[in-house]
Parts: sequence; C-alpha cells; structure tokens
Amino acid sequence: MNTAPLDAEAAYAALRAALAETLAAQPERRIHLIGIHSGGAWVARRLHLDLKLPTPLGALSSAFHRDDYGRRGLPAEMKATDLPFEIGGADIVLVDDILYTGRTVRAALNELFDFGRPARVELAVLLDRGGRELPIEARYCGARHALRPGQSFVLSHVPEPAPAGRFRLVIEDQELQPAAR
Repeated sequence: MNTAPLDAEAAYAALRAALAETLAAQPERRIHLIGIHSGGAWVARRLHLDLKLPTPLGALSSAFHRDDYGRRGLPAEMKATDLPFEIGGADIVLVDDILYTGRTVRAALNELFDFGRPARVELAVLLDRGGRELPIEARYCGARHALRPGQSFVLSHVPEPAPAGRFRLVIEDQELQPAAR
C-alpha cells in the first residue's frame, strides 16, 4: 500500500469517477446511495449531488449493530438511520469514508437488512487503509493508504473560505491503552 501523503480531494475525485464510469456503462441501473454516519454520510451526500442521482439519498447508523458496542459505547452525537425509499429489491451503494477492519461495514449491513433485502449492495469508500479483520472489500475506492500501528485517519471538512463540502484527511496518533492488569 502507498504511504505517501494523501490528498482527500484527489481520493474523492477518483471515487466519483469510478462511480460515474459504472453509471455511464450501465445507464439502466437505479442506484441508491446510503452513507454510513458520519464520514460516509458526508461523502455520500457530496457524491449524490455531484452525480446528480435521481434516487433519494439515505443515511445509516451502525452504532447499535457493532460487535464492539460495549467497549466503544455510543458516539457523542448519535445520528438516526434515514432510509426514504424501499430497501427490498433496491440496488444500493453503501458509502463509508475509511475502510479499515470491516467491522463498521458488517454492522451497517446488519442494520440495512433490518429494513429489507436489497437486490444488490456494493461498497464505496473514500479510503482503504488495509488491516481487514473481516472479508470485506470495496467495489469503488478513492485511494489506498496504509498507516503504522497506533495511527488513524480523521476525515473533516476544510474550513472556510474554501469551497463548501471539500474534504481533508489528517493522520492522528492514537493514545495507547494501558495494559490490562
């Protein structure tokens, strides 16, 4: 995997181009984007606007379906799942910001299937940082970038006066947890 500095906007452009290519090659597809809160919802909202999709945009919270819920707890700002269309039989592209272990995507799929059985679910991510613990792979990926242990990516919006909606990815060192006694 690449370890050079990462340009979030270049990753977004590559992701948008990959989805646009599929839509151009298969114009009969009526995909529904669903963003996973919170970073995936940001990416999905921007893709939905840029690609001018005629279908409603959805957002999904995977918090209650995570297998590490007891350790992580609830996010500080809990966002609700909002799926303004019928899930049963839908052609869905699930969107997340950063794919790492695969646990968030697994939890999101569990939440999604609580609402019905889609015809197809594909995964789109802004960034794949490797380190998978589950056999999950993105069909659409903006960039791949490995990190050292103890580091993580944080997606945010670029502050004003930059154009609204632009992304920034920063690498942060995580606090190491003390060993259990």
